[in-house]
Amino acid sequence: MTEPGTFQPNLYLEDLEPGDRFVSESHALDEAQIIEFAQRFDPQPFHLDPEAAKNTFFQGLAASGWHTAAITMRLLVTSGMPLADGVIGSGGEIHWPKPTRPGDVLRVESEVVEVIPSRSKPERGMVVMRCETKNQHGDVLQRFSPKMVVSRRQFSPRE
Repeated sequence: MTEPGTFQPNLYLEDLEPGDRFVSESHALDEAQIIEFAQRFDPQPFHLDPEAAKNTFFQGLAASGWHTAAITMRLLVTSGMPLADGVIGSGGEIHWPKPTRPGDVLRVESEVVEVIPSRSKPERGMVVMRCETKNQHGDVLQRFSPKMVVSRRQFSPRE
């Protein structure tokens, strides 16, 4: 497992196997970030106004799930999944079991579930991941199961 701060860039399909784990750096989220994102991309009262949010399903200000997903993506790219040709998704499932709140410090823990070499495209394959975005208390705020396109070393334009 790679711990935060031990980011190892340039992993290829051949370097990955089920059970490999990665832990990202963290991101501290505050009320201002939540409101700014909501104003631009998800302008609902429970994301915009702490007072109005008290009388909603969330019973307080909550970050948009898409905000949590965007932070997750940044953490995966910058410190969580050191793939040689970038984090390229081809689909997946996403769930938000708990709301993300002001004051949460997010980190992403990822695990390789399956490595599937392509039969028709020898230059790449697919990697199925399990990614959990957790707060400082270890609460899972987002579960993301992406299917990633991952290059093979011998075909990469970087090598």
